[in-house]
Amino acid sequence: MTEILVLYYSRGGSVARLARQIARGVGEVEGASARLRTVPPVATVVQTAAPPVPEEGAPYVEARDLVECAGLALGSPTRFGNMAAPVKHWLDGLGAEWASGTLVGKPAAVFTSTATQHGGQESTLLSMMVPLLHHGCVLLGIPYTEPALNSTRGGGTPYGASHVAGPQDDPQPTDDEAALARALGRRLAALARKVAE
Repeated sequence: MTEILVLYYSRGGSVARLARQIARGVGEVEGASARLRTVPPVATVVQTAAPPVPEEGAPYVEARDLVECAGLALGSPTRFGNMAAPVKHWLDGLGAEWASGTLVGKPAAVFTSTATQHGGQESTLLSMMVPLLHHGCVLLGIPYTEPALNSTRGGGTPYGASHVAGPQDDPQPTDDEAALARALGRRLAALARKVAE
């Protein structure tokens, strides 16, 4: 079984819902499955340690998840056109995995959510790609052969799946956003299966 790590950080639920759509797309590829994980939050002042397991949602990512996966989908909300601090903090701690080549040659994709249409979706996706390139990942996006990429009035980019939550912070992806996230999951799983052959 080809396993894809769908790893994300989510505060309002939008990125988590995109992650589930990507995982659904992964599951549509024969012989592929998704492993949903999240990165822990970070804080500048800590009085008590975070629990070892989140109260709800996906478990926290562990080093073995990176070793065992055949591909990686990485998601983050947008913070001023960049990835959120917990995702950057997690990436910054991967020195041992970088040195040992844990992710070298593995397909990877990225996804995000913003509050506004021009909130920095594409720059956030590009910012997440840079460390993955340093890790030797094979990056993929969404081609314009996906019909929803031409019709979406919300999120969805050739750089990866995305969602526009709007001023009310609606975490539910539109039909087009969900279709594009599933398409990204399928592409990632299909490429990971080919690389593993």
